[in-house]
Amino acid sequence: MRRHHEGRGEGSGRVRGAARTATALVAALALAATVAGCGSGEAEEGTGEEVALRLVAPEYGDSAENSSKGYWKRVVAGFEKGHPGTTVDVEVHPWRTVDKVLARQVATGNAPDLAISGTYASYAADGKLYRADDLLSIGTQADFLPPLARAGEIQRVQYGMPFAASTRLLFYNRDLFEEAGLTPPKTWDGVRTAAEALKKRDVPYPYALPLGPEEAQAETLNWLLSGGSGYTDDLGSYTLDSPENVETVGWLKEELVGEGLTGPTPPGELDRADAYAAFAKGRVGMVNGHPSLMRAAERSGVRYGVAPVPGRTEEAGATLGVTDWMIGFRQAGHPEEAGAFLDHVYSEKNVLAFTRAHDLLPVTHTASDTLAAAPGDTTLRRFLTELPEARLYPSEKTSWPELSTRIKSGLADAVAPGGSPKAVLSRLQRHAAAYENPQAGNG
Repeated sequence: MRRHHEGRGEGSGRVRGAARTATALVAALALAATVAGCGSGEAEEGTGEEVALRLVAPEYGDSAENSSKGYWKRVVAGFEKGHPGTTVDVEVHPWRTVDKVLARQVATGNAPDLAISGTYASYAADGKLYRADDLLSIGTQADFLPPLARAGEIQRVQYGMPFAASTRLLFYNRDLFEEAGLTPPKTWDGVRTAAEALKKRDVPYPYALPLGPEEAQAETLNWLLSGGSGYTDDLGSYTLDSPENVETVGWLKEELVGEGLTGPTPPGELDRADAYAAFAKGRVGMVNGHPSLMRAAERSGVRYGVAPVPGRTEEAGATLGVTDWMIGFRQAGHPEEAGAFLDHVYSEKNVLAFTRAHDLLPVTHTASDTLAAAPGDTTLRRFLTELPEARLYPSEKTSWPELSTRIKSGLADAVAPGGSPKAVLSRLQRHAAAYENPQAGNG
């Protein structure tokens, strides 16, 4: 299959491949009389060499029923059937460790052909990645939803290919709300009022605020966006200590955490997975959640509703969007075969299969249009409608992984007793500046 950016690695790969084939053919003819019976069971050099691709991927499932291993087994089987001579081995690792496993493989010179990761910028900056147009056909690359494709670019060149996406909505327990005579809140004041009513009815977590180290950066950004700011401004500069952000975190500290409306576990010790598990047990009144929480709640028989994330004075204009990145490493040197596999992965059929298996959002126009028109998937479509205006992490910045780690470990200090939102956010801003410009120091 021809890629449409052949000048970066692919053409030279074909030249080298042709040279190897010619050399092998001469050697084979010279030795034919004495080794005529040898080589059975091996691919012959002149008929196309066997290529074994390797993909490192995270586990998206939460049970044996929807394990990612089953999904990839079906996708690989379909690809290998139509591409004899190319095999694909998929390593599935837990999300908590997959990026570390990948970093270790790259550092030791054993980079896979492809990987799904939460980051791509550092690998791209080090020259380790193929451009998306080195790998993908024109049709596949053009099918990505534009906001997601742009988020995978560095200086207008796409290296990160969106693989799975999600947005956030406010989940609320319908039974608890109906018993308390509540309707879904549209503003922060509404969140506080509803949480107070739920607390009076002994709901353990009126509003679950997961600022623990698992995913504090997500909950934090959701609130910062609803307060009118975020991690960066429209030009991409970090703005962690903006007045709006200081006010937002101050409101959380005084109006929710300080009033005992976030439950018995301190926010800094509450991970997202634990908050979702508590919601699925009926112990949470409200929590910001992504689509996979639907399945957990349904499995436990919890009646839930979803609503737009509340804003400071009205419904928030933007919500958090998250995408994971498919990336291709140059080290392995199989852009043609890796590209053919990616075209297969991003077919409408396979994108929809992944979406429905894991309650995540499709990243392509074709799959999104099909999902939007389907008679089912009603709640999933609510998340899909948020995607065009969603704000993503600044993944194009090489500084983001380190800053994200700082947010995970330190943001919760701002809402703890005696904590200072301004001091914590200013410290994070100094770290952000230092990561952007190492010569400036870390403050």
